[in-house]
Amino acid sequence: MKVLKFGGTSVGSPQRMKEVSRLITEDGQQKLIVLSAMSGTTNSLVEIAQYLYGGNKAGADDVINRLRAKYYAHVPELLTSNEYRDDVQKFLVDKFDYLQSFSKENFTEKEEKIILAQGELISTYMVTSYLKEHGIKASLLPALDFMKTDADAEPDMNYIAENVAKALKNVPGMQIYITQGFICRNVQGDIDNLQRGGSDYTASILGAAIKADEIQIWTDIDGMHNNDPRVVDNTQPVRHLHFEEAAELAYFGAKILHPTCIQPAKAANIPVRLLNTMEPTAPGTLIDNRSEPGRIAAVAAKENITAIKIKSSRMLLAHGFLKKVFEVFETYRTSIDMICTSEVGVSMSIDNTKHLEDIVAELKKYGTVTVDSGMCIVCVVGDMVWENLGFESRAMDALADIPVRMISYGGSNYNISFLIKESDKKAALQRLSDVLFNNK
Repeated sequence: MKVLKFGGTSVGSPQRMKEVSRLITEDGQQKLIVLSAMSGTTNSLVEIAQYLYGGNKAGADDVINRLRAKYYAHVPELLTSNEYRDDVQKFLVDKFDYLQSFSKENFTEKEEKIILAQGELISTYMVTSYLKEHGIKASLLPALDFMKTDADAEPDMNYIAENVAKALKNVPGMQIYITQGFICRNVQGDIDNLQRGGSDYTASILGAAIKADEIQIWTDIDGMHNNDPRVVDNTQPVRHLHFEEAAELAYFGAKILHPTCIQPAKAANIPVRLLNTMEPTAPGTLIDNRSEPGRIAAVAAKENITAIKIKSSRMLLAHGFLKKVFEVFETYRTSIDMICTSEVGVSMSIDNTKHLEDIVAELKKYGTVTVDSGMCIVCVVGDMVWENLGFESRAMDALADIPVRMISYGGSNYNISFLIKESDKKAALQRLSDVLFNNK
């Protein structure tokens, strides 16, 4: 069985729901489908919660009524028979009445997460109803029956594998099984969400849990490219990536995939294929554990980076200095992207500046601190093991006219990273594309 995930734009209208339904049924094969909420719905649900946090019940009701009218209009566009129209209409009435039952008094994060879950519950019910109306053997599997996180807010893989197997066994012989992405229950049994990677993460977790043949992530983008097509000319889709290469690209700016979502698939050695709902016959990008030796695969960039340098003579021949520096970032729960050290200095980059002033104040206890904002990390991904001669020099030659603040090489066999000014991003990406992929 394959697991297929479709995002909000893929089910963003009745017409898109019909197109997705045709796509998942045309080959007659059995599949588990993970759906997001219709595009724009989650934003409206967030707005409802914000009004309730602020004590403005009238504001929340206004958003609910606008969302209600939008969905009511979708029903006759999606369904033709009175039986299914009436059933979905009743389901929507119940859902929107439930949303209006929330009070501004004692509104907490627990209630907010219940509200945020309603978008996926609605979209999956509507698509399942459409499939049934057209004679497809389809079953809706509530994700809240088997998706659960543990005490560390990580997926409880043993629980998920056991309970999704039970859910599938309870309705045997279906062609299509549909479930919700993003939502789950936490260790207390309350409705929660996966936070990182959303529905992509759900698909990867479920693929690993049921030992799927393949996990497919369907979006409106044609896989990963060897550079950002919005910034760089003459980019090409990358048709194959190693899991590690895909994770590097995702972390350093490739928007199509969240960096954490493929980890369950990688651990279970299940291939992930990125496909385009707008061009369903395109091959997309296959991600698995196979490496392609001697290849530079792609380039990505991550903006809004801040560089911090601490210089101190106390580092010279001293032990424990770096531990003290790292403990500052640990205290303020701020992760480090890049790090470079010398005998008397250490430079780091971060993308979260929420506690920057406090971090700098603490670091000044140990040395002289300088901060550079408005920076950008450019990451070159491929077979970067140090025995491969010339790869790093080609990348550095391409950036010969670009001021480079930091270089990180050797921490991974799959990337070399450069910290540059954001203002130099476009020029740097174009030069790397020309040199590494277009032989200019």
